[in-house]
Amino acid sequence: MRRISAIVLLGLVLRAASGAIQPPAGPTSIATLEEELARYRHIVSDWAGLTRYGSENSELPPPAPAERRVVFLGDQITELWGQGRAKFFPGKRYLNRGISGQTTPQMLVRFRQDVIALKPRVVVILGGTNDLTGVLGPGTEGTVGDNISSMTELAKANGIRVVLASVTPVCDCFKDQTSVRPQGKIIGLNGWIRDYAARSGAVYLNYYAALVEGRNFRMPLTRDGLLPNDAGYDVMAPLAEQAIAHALAEK
Repeated sequence: MRRISAIVLLGLVLRAASGAIQPPAGPTSIATLEEELARYRHIVSDWAGLTRYGSENSELPPPAPAERRVVFLGDQITELWGQGRAKFFPGKRYLNRGISGQTTPQMLVRFRQDVIALKPRVVVILGGTNDLTGVLGPGTEGTVGDNISSMTELAKANGIRVVLASVTPVCDCFKDQTSVRPQGKIIGLNGWIRDYAARSGAVYLNYYAALVEGRNFRMPLTRDGLLPNDAGYDVMAPLAEQAIAHALAEK
């Protein structure tokens, strides 16, 4: 009983500290709390997720001279792309470097390992939705902007062209999403990303406009109000291809 009580207490403390705690829909199982506790332990031991792609990166050969290698850096929306029917750009030299739950400061820490060291021609950066929850610290437009600016500057200093993707919409179609990711904040952050892309010479990739209806994620395109489903990824893929082509065409 002591072990169970400790796990329950620690799980609730961690969830409250994250700023994303929501009223439970029903009793929380011990297995669920243990799984959540394991996730937080992993965050403490490898906060930026440097081990996630470390081995895979080390085995990747340098790009061929004519290769148009592209790295997609992001969170769960990137990581889960390709795990369903909608495949991740088959036949293309595109590398998926998404990690579920990540925020932009974590992406910045692993930027050298997971982007620069791979010598891509283009990087597509999609981040910010988890920052808005406050799960791992303050996630204001200013802090997210600082991290995106730093990643963009690092890329440009290493001859990598940059595509900055908008944060995707959310809806309460299946469960509450908007209380932890307010729709107004998403719109504000996307306005900053768009304007910064124009100032910095990056390409702005507007996933948001293609996925939204009003302020809500279009229900046929999402699996849970946060993540795209296969139909959603089908909408996103050609937009990403157009943005990459635009970045490659710039002199």
